[in-house]
Amino acid sequence: MKKNRWFMLGVSLIVMMGLGACAPDKQSGSTTNEASNQNDGDKVYQIGVSQFVEHPSLDAAYEGFQDAIEEAGLNVEYDYRNAQGDQSNTSTIAQNFVADQVDLIFANATPSAQAALQATRETPIVFTSVTDAVEAGLVAELDQTDGNITGVLDMHPDAIVETINFIEQYFPDSTIGVVYNAGEQNSVIQIEHVNDAVQDTSLTVVERTVATSAEVQQATTSLVGEVDLLYIVTDNTVVSALETVVAVANEQKLPLIVGEPDSLERGGFATFGIDYYTIGYRTGEMAVDILTGSKDLADISVEYPPEIQLFINESAAEKQGIEWNADWDDAAQ
Repeated sequence: MKKNRWFMLGVSLIVMMGLGACAPDKQSGSTTNEASNQNDGDKVYQIGVSQFVEHPSLDAAYEGFQDAIEEAGLNVEYDYRNAQGDQSNTSTIAQNFVADQVDLIFANATPSAQAALQATRETPIVFTSVTDAVEAGLVAELDQTDGNITGVLDMHPDAIVETINFIEQYFPDSTIGVVYNAGEQNSVIQIEHVNDAVQDTSLTVVERTVATSAEVQQATTSLVGEVDLLYIVTDNTVVSALETVVAVANEQKLPLIVGEPDSLERGGFATFGIDYYTIGYRTGEMAVDILTGSKDLADISVEYPPEIQLFINESAAEKQGIEWNADWDDAAQ
């Protein structure tokens, strides 16, 4: 048996993060892909990038998006805008892109996608890091993209159920503490799924809501003494301040279950997660098809992410006082 810092439980290996890409200069707000355009001579495409907040998962999705376009040989200028977690900023960003007549909008997270669609029904929009495109009002059905928007979701349909099953198996009779921003539609949907999944189990859920990342530490601390473990879904506001949650979990010896691998690397104990670079890359492939005209947007359905994987962070387990289970070693082979 082989122990690594991250233990993979399941049958899939996560796609490795891309190594060859250079991250954009987000301070300047714009980068240019120097690769020659193989599809349309000297055409330079203008892409507006609306990202809700800066944290590793969304950053990885943007990196994957850029890599897919670079590998396709398109000449692109990016106008990167970060809403800093403020939903009102997403509307301003989208309206500016429409006024600038960009060729395509890349919306990274649910609030950014919603604002982009509200701003235009003509400019093509591709999104990722969206939990539920139907509930968010982006499309009527995943296979009905006859408007101007499509993309790749960031929640596998089995992720929350598998997470709750894991907690029930190894932490039965636990009270689960969740912290999320009730203003993020994607988070509300996930918490609803969590509450549905705990039905007919020995588990219960206690909720705390926040409006900004500055409130995350206090909300998490308020759960101490009331819960047995913490479960942080892919909420943009909370994940952007995850280190404060990790500090509470380590100090209070509370297992911290997280929603994606980047949060695991930052101190979470376990996750059924996806690779955000991969879903960003796939969204970039969609953008290439749309920009070059090789496919109509209406023919590109919204997609789920690839298979989920269960990872365990052994170092975090030690810090959070979790007794190691031999099953985890066996499954990690």
